[in-house]
Amino acid sequence: MFPAAPSLVPSQNDQHNEHDRHDQHNLSTERSAERPSARPVAQRDAFFDNAKYLAIVLVAVGHAWEQLKGDSRVLTAAYVLVYTFHMPAFILISGFFSRSFDGSPGKLKRLVTGIVVPYIVFETAYPLLKTYVDGSPQDISLLDPYYLTWFLCALFIWRLTTPLWKLVRHPLPLALGIAMLASATPNIGDDLDLQRVLQFLPFFVLGLNLKPEHFRLVRRRSVRIAAVPVFAFALAFSWWAVPRMNSGWLYHRNSAQELGVPWWVGPVMQLALFGCSLLLTACFLSWVPGRTMWFTALGAGTLYGYLVHGLLLKTADYRDWFDHPGLHRPLGEIAITVVVAVTVTLLCTRPVRQVLRFVVEPKMEWAFKRDAAELAREREKGEKGEQRQQPDMRDQRGQQGQPADVAG
Repeated sequence: MFPAAPSLVPSQNDQHNEHDRHDQHNLSTERSAERPSARPVAQRDAFFDNAKYLAIVLVAVGHAWEQLKGDSRVLTAAYVLVYTFHMPAFILISGFFSRSFDGSPGKLKRLVTGIVVPYIVFETAYPLLKTYVDGSPQDISLLDPYYLTWFLCALFIWRLTTPLWKLVRHPLPLALGIAMLASATPNIGDDLDLQRVLQFLPFFVLGLNLKPEHFRLVRRRSVRIAAVPVFAFALAFSWWAVPRMNSGWLYHRNSAQELGVPWWVGPVMQLALFGCSLLLTACFLSWVPGRTMWFTALGAGTLYGYLVHGLLLKTADYRDWFDHPGLHRPLGEIAITVVVAVTVTLLCTRPVRQVLRFVVEPKMEWAFKRDAAELAREREKGEKGEQRQQPDMRDQRGQQGQPADVAG
C-alpha cells in the first residue's frame, strides 16, 4: 500500500537502469525499501516515491472511514471517491516498476523474500490477532487471503505473469476481457482471492505498458487545472450515488451475480469503473509533487505502512474503539483521519523498517543457491584484481637493491 531524485521520471535512455534500481530497492504495487549493495546506489525518482506515500495514506484513511461512514453521507461519498482510484493508482505504479521482471533467479529471489514471505507472516498474524484479541477463533489459511494480504497474493501472481503480458500483441484489451469475464463468473471462489486478482489485472497490465513520457503528460499544468473540476464532479456524483449504488463494486471481489444483479451487468461495470478509475488516477498523479518533499523518503516504506496499519485498525475494531459516539461526529471523523494519516506515516519511517525488516524484507541467503551469473562476476572481478596486482609486484622487484633515497 508505499531515496529521491530531482527528476520527475526516468529518461528514455536510462529507463531500464532506473527501473532495475527501483526493482532492487522497492516493491509497486507494492514494496520499496533500501538494501545494502556493493555497487553505488543511484538516487530514486521523487515523483514515484511521493505518489506511493500519498496513495498509502489514502489507503489507510479509507480503511478507517469504512468504520465510520455509515452515519455520514458526505463521509461515505468521500470514501466512494477514494476507493475508486487509490488501489488502481498503487497497482498501476506497481506494474510500471515490474517491467524488468523476466523470471531470472535474482528477480525470483526478490519475489520470494519481498512478497511470499511477508504474505505468509501477515496471513498468519491477522487470524491470530482475531483469535486472541477479538476472542473469535479464526483459522489460518494461506489460500484465502485475509483483509489486506490479498494485494501481496495478487502482486505475486501479476509479476509471475509479466513475461506473458510483454509477449502478447494486445495485452490491455486481453486483460480487460479477462476482468470482464471474471465479473460474470461466480464460481471462481475465494482461493487466492482470484476475483480481485483478475478484476484489478488491467491496471497492472496498463502499468507494464506505460512509458515515462506518459507520466510527463499527466504532470502538465493544464491537466492539474482540469483535475480540479473532475474531482469536484466525481465527489458530487459519489454523493448522489451513495444511496443508489452498491459500493461492493469498488472492491472488485465479487461477481455480478453475487452482488444481486444479472451477469451482463458485471462486464459493463468493469468497463465503466476502469474508465472512471483511470481518469481519477490520472488526476491524482497530476497533483503529485515531482520534487523532493519532506515525505519523499517515506515512499520507500509503503509496504510496511500497508501491512502494519491493518493490524492496528483491526485491533481498534475488535476492541470496539470505533463505537465511541464522539467519533461519529464531524470533528471525530476529522480527528480519526488525522490520527490514521500520522500513524501510517510513522509506520513508513526508517526506524520501523529497521525493526520489521526481518519479516518484511528478509535476506534469506541461506535458502537460495548462489546465482551462476553472480559467481561468474565475482570470479571475473577476482581475476581483474590479480591482473592489477601483477604490475605492482614487477615494479617492486625492479626497485629492489636501489638506495633508499632513490627508491623513495
